[in-house]
Amino acid sequence: MKNYKEIKAADTTITRNMNDIGAVSGNVYEAISVVSKRANQIGVSMKEELNAKLAEFATTTDNLDEVFENREQIEISKFYESLPKPNAIALSEYMDGDIYYRDPAQETE
Repeated sequence: MKNYKEIKAADTTITRNMNDIGAVSGNVYEAISVVSKRANQIGVSMKEELNAKLAEFATTTDNLDEVFENREQIEISKFYESLPKPNAIALSEYMDGDIYYRDPAQETE
């Protein structure tokens, strides 16, 4: 389990210079493709972690009239809402050079 709170990613939307993003790999489109795939991986990972933590609070009753407020469950949800978005985390990792990627088309040539 990775601690996404420790990652130095932007909490809000900021404007990026496309030349800076493309400078890492030399191709802006390749960079955006790599970042989007990594953001999907991060998003799935975060969702699985959240669902696993919230599954502990699941009840087996089918009665919709009984809704319980659990303080711990609310705190867990607030924590995940306060995290940077997966695309911001992925872009931060990409700009720092923390993402390993390869192009199978270049390897066959």
